[in-house]
Amino acid sequence: MIRVGIVGATGYAGAELVRLLAGHPAVEITLLTSRQYAGTRFDAVYPSMAGCVDLVCQDYSLDAACNQTDIIFMALPHQLPMKFIPPLLENGKRVIDLSADFRFRDVTVYERHYQPHQAPHLIAESIYGLSEVYRERIEQARIIGNPGCYPTSVLLPLIPLLKKGLIKTDMIIADSKSGVSGAGRSLSLTAHYCEVQESFKAYKVGQHRHNPEMDEVLSIESGKPVSITFVPHLVPMSRGMLTTLYATPEKSMVPEDIRNCLATFYAGCHFVRLCPDNKPPDTRNVRGTNFCDIGFALDIPRNRLILISAIDNLVKGAAGQAVQNMNIMLGMDETTGLRQIPYPV
Repeated sequence: MIRVGIVGATGYAGAELVRLLAGHPAVEITLLTSRQYAGTRFDAVYPSMAGCVDLVCQDYSLDAACNQTDIIFMALPHQLPMKFIPPLLENGKRVIDLSADFRFRDVTVYERHYQPHQAPHLIAESIYGLSEVYRERIEQARIIGNPGCYPTSVLLPLIPLLKKGLIKTDMIIADSKSGVSGAGRSLSLTAHYCEVQESFKAYKVGQHRHNPEMDEVLSIESGKPVSITFVPHLVPMSRGMLTTLYATPEKSMVPEDIRNCLATFYAGCHFVRLCPDNKPPDTRNVRGTNFCDIGFALDIPRNRLILISAIDNLVKGAAGQAVQNMNIMLGMDETTGLRQIPYPV
């Protein structure tokens, strides 16, 4: 059994990691850390885990992490992982980081949007963990920068089309809606019930920190500079993410060109599902799963391609993709522990 530790286990992404890994047949959770809940059993923090996970949360300790685990998930806010990860790698551990600290190839871009980086020497080694796109690199990685939820929902539909040269690199618009769990478990006025219920609003318009993450990856994959217009929205549901993308075709095409491109690129990828025509993605159909559903419509009279994706922001957008990356790193079937059946209602 692979010994697994989750640092920051009581946040929403950390708790989702616990849920998924507790049912994984090849791993044993041996370490859960939480600054706020140190000394408290995990199932006292999340009673839904009663009878499933009875580990006691600990304060983070390098010695405990090195002695009790083989692979470690970092489910901490930005800035903390860059301090914790270097000594873990020095001690032979492999790390999957769910923060933004190791997602960027260009450290200056990270520092422009976050803070000074304290481990820039590891940036070149870190692999961006978009599982279906970078599988071969992930297999050999010591450190994974797990993608953000919004980028996962945007990049998976766009990358195949950009690589094939089917859409223009300019004037790409991403309109995304997220459930409130994307804001994390910490107290925040904007996430209070009375602020969210019966409300639908855009936020951080033109300044969301996932925008440069997406621009960097899309530019690399297209071979040309890409800068998308990205507008995130908060919707009154606990989890789920729906992204609608608007792009301009590079040349005259028919819907079969788009479908063939996506189907070919994601052939054999269990977690990417192409929706039938006239049945666009719905967050209900991916809730609690690691699926990304993709649909599209080609508006020929207006020369616009409309792409739609749906993911569970806590699973494919965070913990599920992290477990998928762990499976790839360890040479296992990447679906192991992730074949949850979607809720029918």
